Amino acid sequence: MIIVAFFLAHWYLSVLMQTFFLHRYAAHQMFTMSKGWEKFFYILTFVGQGSSFLSPRAYGIMHRLHHAHADTKYDPHSPSYSDNLFDMMWKTRLFYNDILNNRDTIPAKFKKGVPNWAFMEWFGDRWPVRLAWGTSYTLFYIQFAPSPWFFLLLPVHFLMGPVHGAIINWYAHRYGYTNFKLDDTAKNLLPFDFLMMGNRTTTITTNTVVGLTSVGSAGTSSTRLIR
Repeated sequence: MIIVAFFLAHWYLSVLMQTFFLHRYAAHQMFTMSKGWEKFFYILTFVGQGSSFLSPRAYGIMHRLHHAHADTKYDPHSPSYSDNLFDMMWKTRLFYNDILNNRDTIPAKFKKGVPNWAFMEWFGDRWPVRLAWGTSYTLFYIQFAPSPWFFLLLPVHFLMGPVHGAIINWYAHRYGYTNFKLDDTAKNLLPFDFLMMGNRTTTITTNTVVGLTSVGSAGTSSTRLIR
């Protein structure tokens, strides 16, 4: 079925870009790449996330801060300091927008080495661009949806990036589990993470192994995989 294939393609391409480019690369600098490849993955992230495109720069900075203050009052998105899911996501939005628009007071060490393609950061955040993506999803559904019920999937397309963030930052932190004792609050989401392609597991790994190495000295423990 075309609609199901389209939804799954959008879901998993968005997850892949959030895991590979935003999380592992922008935030943790687990590997390095040339500026040309960096721009390629900027564009692929823009295509994969579409109307919910997340700035790699803002994401990287905010995620580093999350690791430094996980589940404390200084965490940008902690369920422990939010009244409910929507309260946490609204706080996250405000925090993200402050970074995106350079209104933050975050120490410079959290910003060291994050990718920053100024044009794509600007272009991907324009409302006409986001609306164009949303319109294209809607037109695709009008053309191929076999039933009006499938239109209920459209809000997930529109907000794909935040939906993935909510799954990880709310449900995994609040309802997840651990197999052994950790020095932090990271938890697994599913035993076999078909939903988020193991993103929750890699978060635990970066908590326990990589930590904030990339913040203190960006790139010191990175592996150059893409030239």
